[in-house]
Amino acid sequence: MAPLVRRTWALRGQTPELAQRGGAREKVSIAAALWLSPRRDRLGLYFKTLVNSYFNNWSMTAFLEAMMHDLDGRFVVVWDGGPMHKGEPIHQLADHFANRLCLEALPPWAPMLNPTEPLWGWLKYDRLCNYAPHDAAELDGRVVAELAAIESDQGILRNLYHASELTLPRTLLS
Repeated sequence: MAPLVRRTWALRGQTPELAQRGGAREKVSIAAALWLSPRRDRLGLYFKTLVNSYFNNWSMTAFLEAMMHDLDGRFVVVWDGGPMHKGEPIHQLADHFANRLCLEALPPWAPMLNPTEPLWGWLKYDRLCNYAPHDAAELDGRVVAELAAIESDQGILRNLYHASELTLPRTLLS
């Protein structure tokens, strides 16, 4: 909940104050997927947030199920080896949706291949810097608004994909 303070504008000698609440730790957890259309000509962003909670393998299973319900086609999910991406609920989901879902793990030494990694830096250091919400619900609203604004913005999504060091399909290069 504490703001990431970057540069601020103020009159010389009048340091700005960013008010924040102390006490209990509040947070917003985010899961996101950058998806590529079946014709490989369009990118999209799919995301969910949890207020004052975290993503474990059960919530990641629910995230994947919701994504497969909302989006058509087959899915190849490429993710890191975090504990939320492992375990019995994930294996059961993969078995249940074997005809639509393939799970692939990134090598542990290659976070730069994950196209959502640059998203977190953009969100935290660009869009949310100097932002001091009153509570986690307000932070969640701002996070959802920022991500919803880019969920179909082809320019930003191509830049995220490009920043990940994955090869971009030729149809997206035009």
